[in-house]
Amino acid sequence: MIKLRGFPKRILPWVFAGALAVLAVIFAPSLLQHEAVVQIRVAHSGTNLPDGFYLYQQLTAQGVRIKSITPSGDALVIHFENEEQSLAAQKVLRRLLPQGFVVASGPQASQQVPDANRPTYS
Repeated sequence: MIKLRGFPKRILPWVFAGALAVLAVIFAPSLLQHEAVVQIRVAHSGTNLPDGFYLYQQLTAQGVRIKSITPSGDALVIHFENEEQSLAAQKVLRRLLPQGFVVASGPQASQQVPDANRPTYS
């Protein structure tokens, strides 16, 4: 066992609490950050979803940074770095996609269960 000579034992709990506080400050922002997501769904049955790579190219050309595009059931879910990128993408997608597609954002957009057999584009 390690003996701490010259180190007051009553300070040890404070050092431990300080280390935990520093770790909490470092990791708390990443845990509290909500994900910026946009979901594209088909409004009418029989219409195919747009190509994920095409959407990636168009959004990137407009300066929108994308983390990933994932097929999820009957929708495409696009993940972004922050909310500003998500809002910019919504404007571009509403202008780019023809009538018949629904562009949704927020937490409800990412709540569908992803299909494990479908690829993720990033």
